[in-house]
Amino acid sequence: MMLTSEVKPLALHRAPRPQPVSDLEPIVGPRVELQLLTTLRCNLKCSYCSESVGDVVGSDGHVSYRFEDLEAFIDKHLAGKEVYVTFYGGEPTLNKAYMAQVMARYPQFRYQLQTNGTLLDALPKPVLARLSNILVSIDGGEGVTDGYRGRGIYRQVMKNVAAVREGVGGSLTARVTWSSDDTSFEELDALLETFDYVYFQFVAGEAYTPASMAKKRAVLERLVERFFAHPELYRMIPLMGIVRNKVLPTRANELCAGETACRVSTHIINVMPDGRIFPCPDMLYLPEMQQGDLQGNWLKKSPLQAHPDMPCRACEAYAWCRGNCMKNLYLAYVKGDQRYRHQVTDPICELLRELGRSIDRRDPLAWYLRASNAVRRELRDCEVYEYVEVMP
Repeated sequence: MMLTSEVKPLALHRAPRPQPVSDLEPIVGPRVELQLLTTLRCNLKCSYCSESVGDVVGSDGHVSYRFEDLEAFIDKHLAGKEVYVTFYGGEPTLNKAYMAQVMARYPQFRYQLQTNGTLLDALPKPVLARLSNILVSIDGGEGVTDGYRGRGIYRQVMKNVAAVREGVGGSLTARVTWSSDDTSFEELDALLETFDYVYFQFVAGEAYTPASMAKKRAVLERLVERFFAHPELYRMIPLMGIVRNKVLPTRANELCAGETACRVSTHIINVMPDGRIFPCPDMLYLPEMQQGDLQGNWLKKSPLQAHPDMPCRACEAYAWCRGNCMKNLYLAYVKGDQRYRHQVTDPICELLRELGRSIDRRDPLAWYLRASNAVRRELRDCEVYEYVEVMP
């Protein structure tokens, strides 16, 4: 139900206790990430695609709401907020005309693109120039990427990234879904030769056998070792984010208003091509997750909130993790999917805890105190933190 201004009579005429802002407003804090799905069509068929669940991919090929609907929604619900837009899909570049129209209509917003990279070279130069960040989906090296995405995709993506680099107004970030046991340290490390940053996220799938966990632990240990041995800042976003949160604890809360670092509880809203709004792009198939509608011009608080059944508050990692993927926690602990819990959520949380311990063994505060002002500044204020989940 939507929040209303109706007030019920109170016993003894006592004044109502003031509610926290987070209980009154759907968007918590001063910023909002407006994730606009330009289409649900895609030109690839990645084997682990989260939007294939519930047959979401391909279900809606074009934007059916009017710009007037978007304008009215922004005026009513996002007024006074710092808005940054992420173009998402499907493959968002299949509707590049819509991207250009949004940019022209809202020149004051910041813009990010999340793309599979296969059509990057077809984007108009003015669109590329306005992008603060481009998240390019890639799975590691050529063999792993092509295995999930199709033959020749890795080389095509890398060619396109090289072709557009000079025209991009901001950063280029490799967005790695870490699924394969064969994803190596060398593959992840090599991506920094092409991209400004690398962001990896553990796949939300059954990829966590004992052998798989052992291989991932070994790669994580080498990444951490590399981070602290690197003469400059090693721009591996999950490691940057964890180190930042450990040495600067207030920053763990700053961008997510003290809630989950994946933003779905506070200030990210996903607008589907038909105007329906959801907090998480991986849960568009669940009607109970809908939190608003562009054409109806309504918005309520995200249904993905911390729940007593979630174990996060008692976890050793909570102070710097703030709760990892809320979709995983919701399915495992609120919906009670025991298979998902034991084969996806719990193994990912264990890897994250072990990653934190590995970082602690290197004394991150001592490293930070030795770092140059430039390294400290980027670790503290990197803009890409606003565009990704920070935690893997």
